[in-house]
Order: sequence, then structure tokens, then C-alpha cells
Amino acid sequence: MPRRHIRVTGAPETPLRAALTALRTELGAPGDFPPEALAEAERAARTPALPAPSYDATDIPFVTIDPPASTDLDQALHLSRQGAGHRVRYAIADVAAFVVPGGALDAEAHRRVNTLYFPDGRVPLHPAVLSEGAASLLPGQVRPAALWTIDLDADGRTVAVDVRRALVRSRAKLDYAGVQRRIDDGTAEESLRLLPVVGKLREGLEVERGGISLDVPEQEIVERADGYELTYRAPLPADGWNAQLSLLTGMAAADLMLASGTGVLRTLPAAPDDGGPPARAKSRVGDVGRLRRTAHALRIDWPHHVSYAQLVRSLDPHEPRHAAFLQECTTLLRGVGYTVFRDGRLPDITTHAAVAAAYTHCTAPLRRLADRYATELCLAAVADEPPPEWVLAALDALPKEMAAGGRRANAVERGCVDIVEAALLKDRLGEVFDGCVVDVEERRPSVGTVQLESPAVVGRIEGDHLPLGERLRVRLTQADPATRKVRFAPA
Repeated sequence: MPRRHIRVTGAPETPLRAALTALRTELGAPGDFPPEALAEAERAARTPALPAPSYDATDIPFVTIDPPASTDLDQALHLSRQGAGHRVRYAIADVAAFVVPGGALDAEAHRRVNTLYFPDGRVPLHPAVLSEGAASLLPGQVRPAALWTIDLDADGRTVAVDVRRALVRSRAKLDYAGVQRRIDDGTAEESLRLLPVVGKLREGLEVERGGISLDVPEQEIVERADGYELTYRAPLPADGWNAQLSLLTGMAAADLMLASGTGVLRTLPAAPDDGGPPARAKSRVGDVGRLRRTAHALRIDWPHHVSYAQLVRSLDPHEPRHAAFLQECTTLLRGVGYTVFRDGRLPDITTHAAVAAAYTHCTAPLRRLADRYATELCLAAVADEPPPEWVLAALDALPKEMAAGGRRANAVERGCVDIVEAALLKDRLGEVFDGCVVDVEERRPSVGTVQLESPAVVGRIEGDHLPLGERLRVRLTQADPATRKVRFAPA
């Protein structure tokens, strides 16, 4: 699920940083790894739990593409021409090679579930000795990996899939801006030159099947002498092309598991205006209604004959109002979850509405627990072997574990957004802003939520006869990063 990416700059002792530290404590974010888990990780870094794979793919010139500061590198890619089509090789960090099922490290991973992202740092799923060291696909290092080979026809459709354990060696750690620059100026090697070719083919197929990719911008709050400033970093085309490779792999993995009869899928019912009566229909209708009011607040035209997918594709994430709206679009993904099945008994829902296909998470095992299990199920399916017993034993509990981890990640995200918005407005008490009431509580119609046009902040509003869906002038009455509260009243 796309998440808000928020980054802060400034001194560690600022009130904003202090509020983020307090949020970690309040939400019970994991701290240091238990000594026994850390010791196990250090042993595994020296001597992996699994023997080195017999398949040697170190001659393939893989590269990684990640944000510049990233060192937990899950994926490495290589693209080549294959007849009239293309071959996608996607190497995924083999976390199972280092984590002993049932051990202290495994237990801690099940407790953490996923990496948590705060604007000033992250809380990792695995110790750094693995996630940023022995298991990470760092350049120049031979690493065990799950190597996906996916052949595409001339239209970008999948025609053959293979996944196996292999030894790989990344040639370079690249970032999105550098990749985009090489592609634009014509200096990229052939594999990177093919990234926009394959990426655009897959984007076209996404539109054809009715899928939606949210280009959620990164928010950055920068400390200035006179307060804070909020800016957006719109994703580059290279971000989207690279994301299409991850989607391609997740779709291939889902198809393998469905064919084998045992698996774990990432599922999402269709939103009401996208053509189906989903579970949680009342809630999802409310989400769509609120999103339409948010569009109105941000002066984004959304005619009723225009579908959600069409609107999203028309937005420019470089435009601040559009960027703010794309941030709010993630609310339509709140019905997403994990669905497991076994012994050929397929679940009622096997698709992810935003992907518009069967899909699973399998490309970020350093940062997400479920991916390790999905990878093992796919390896077994391709080898025509039964899944490992440790995978089957953990499968039924996995959706609840991932849901709990997702709730904690959502709480972190909500708390961080509230802190950042309060910091942005803390020196503007009493000022009047243009806004729109996007939500009103059923039981307390004098309490609601207002979306400002500029800055694009969402806050609580209290007042008589709140005009739902209408623009109004509002006065800022409270903005406190320490309590994470932003409050408005009709002006």
C-alpha cells in the first residue's frame, strides 16, 4: 500500500523532533533488538542458515534503484531483449537464508511485522547486520537471492515465469534521480534504457485492466528561521517504471500460488464507484464521498461522469494541490488485507482492486514479514514441491499478524502527519484560511474535519451547523506538535 513519505530536517532538539520521539514511546515502537535475536543475526551474517545456492547468476550485471540514503536493498534488476519481447530479471533478498524458523530472530520478526517509518528515521524489521549488511543486495557483494525471471511478449504481457535460489552480485547502487538523468541524456546502459520501455508497456496494461498506481509524493518539512515550510517531491517517471517491475513480480507470484493451491495474497475489494458491491460497502462509500469533498476543497474538478481511476491519472504530482489530493487517495486502500488459502480451496476474493489482478507482496522481505513466506511458497510451486512445514505452520496466523503490524504502521503515519501539520501551523494561531468541511461526525454534528486549500492541512473543526462539502473561512485556534492537535473554528 502506498504510504505518505514524510521527511524532516533540522536540529534533533527541536520541538518537532521531541514530539516524534514521544510518539515512538506512546505507540510502543520497538527499540533495540533482544540480545538473543541480535546474537543470532550476527551468527547468520557470518554463516547463513541455508547453504549457498548452486545456481550462480553473478555474471548478470544487476543494479539496485533506491533512495540515496537507503542501505536495506531488497531488489536488484536487469532487463534485456528476448526475441520480440523482453526478459525481466528481478533478484530479491533471500531473508530465509539467514532467519532460522522458530528461533529468536524469527520470533522478533513476527513481533515487529514490518519496518516502521518516521520522518526522522526508521524502526527496522531485521537487525542492521542483516538488513543493511549480509542480506542486503549491496554493490560488489555476492548475496543469496530469490531470482525471478519473467519473460514478456512485445506488448509487455507475461509469457513465462521462473523463480529459484541463486547467487547474485549487484554492480551498482543507483538512485531514482540518477537513473532518470542517465535515461534522459542517453548515457544509460542497455538494461536501464529498457526500463522506460518495459515500464511504459506495463503502465499501458495497467490502464487496460483498470488498475491504479498512486504517485504519492514525498512530503518534506524544512526548518526555517521563521518556522517550518512544507514542500512536496513528486515521483520521477523512473519511480513509476521501477514500481511496475515490483507489481509485475507480485502478480506473477500470486498466479503461481493460485495455480499451486496454497498461498498468501494481498487483497482489496473494489470501491463502490469502481463497479462492485464490496465488503465494508458503507465505509467505502463514505471514503469516496469524503475524497470527493477533499477534491472540492482543493479546487480539483471531479465531474461525476469521471471515474476515480481517470481522475488519478489526470493529476500532476508536481502541482501542490494535486500532490495533497494524492496523499488523501490512500484512504481508499483501507480495506486492503492479506488472504491465505491452502489445499486448492481458493478464497472468495483473490484480487487487489487497485492492481486489478491477483497480487501478493514478495519483493520487500527485508522490510515486510509476509514477503518471506510468499517467496517460499513460490519457490516450492515452481519446483513442484510441497511448501516447507515452517511456512505452512505459520500461514494461518499471518493475516492477523500483518493486520496488527499494519494498524501500528497506520498509527505511526497518522501521528507523524498530525505532528508535522501542527509544527507547520504552530506560529500562525488566529490566522484565517480558506477550507472545506470534508467530514462531520454523525453523533456530534458540531464537530468535523476541515481541509485547507493552502497549506494543504487537515484539521478538526468545531462550530454550529458545519456546512458539509462547502467552502468556508476558518480560523486556527490550536496547533501544538507536542499534543499533535490542530483545531479550527468557523471565522
